Amino acid sequence: MLTGEAAIRLGAFFAVFAAMALWEALAPRRHDAADRPVRWTNNLAILVVDVLVVRLVAPASAVGIAIAVEARGWGLLPLLGVPPWLAFVASVVILDLVIYAQHVVFHHVPLLWRLHRVHHTDTVIDVSSGGRFHPGEILLSLAIKGVAILVLGAPPAAVLAFEVLLNATSMFNHANIRIPARLEPVLRWLVVTPDMHRVHHSAVRRETDSNFGFNLPWWDRLFGTYRPEPEQGHEGMTLGLREFRDPCERRLDRLVTQPLRDDGQG
Repeated sequence: MLTGEAAIRLGAFFAVFAAMALWEALAPRRHDAADRPVRWTNNLAILVVDVLVVRLVAPASAVGIAIAVEARGWGLLPLLGVPPWLAFVASVVILDLVIYAQHVVFHHVPLLWRLHRVHHTDTVIDVSSGGRFHPGEILLSLAIKGVAILVLGAPPAAVLAFEVLLNATSMFNHANIRIPARLEPVLRWLVVTPDMHRVHHSAVRRETDSNFGFNLPWWDRLFGTYRPEPEQGHEGMTLGLREFRDPCERRLDRLVTQPLRDDGQG
């Protein structure tokens, strides 16, 4: 299944990335002036680094953990005799809640914020931003998901579906795409939309600390972290962090070492 998992995830990644890139070219939401070749090269480079680091340090992957857990009959869902279909749905929803909670914690614990802010220092947000995460954050996230999978006894198929959805929606909600004005308010009740998530990438900290959802949009409303619009509007808002705006901060070496620095000058 692990070989099949890699094929499914890779195929989904390229399909969604290509679709979002085309949508951005045809109907962009913002017209930001940025060196796309440089940004995309480095954003995709750190994504490759993430994959290599995970394969080296934790080759089992979240699905591999789920396979091992299922083989041993561990977890609350098997213990409670939850039907397979309900275990599948519950696992996807609960794992999404775990990622929401993780995201909130990474914003409010200074050491974890140093890792996560690598994602927030992109001064232009588009489909490539969906893969811009520090490898340290990716490893911690895998550990957190692993514990959740162990406690739940989440089925491997549900974990694979969740991983594919998480990656796909990350590219979707970071994409610089225009959604029809009548459709967007309805769509954001079903999934985190680009307009909803863009608020989270504002340079204004109270806006950065809102709209933490990646996949399901309900958690922000439920826990009071939802902000419908940026104060300056989507066209006027400043994206990124004020202390990391030098163009050199787009380079892969600067992204990897950024958690060790206090500002964009070090």
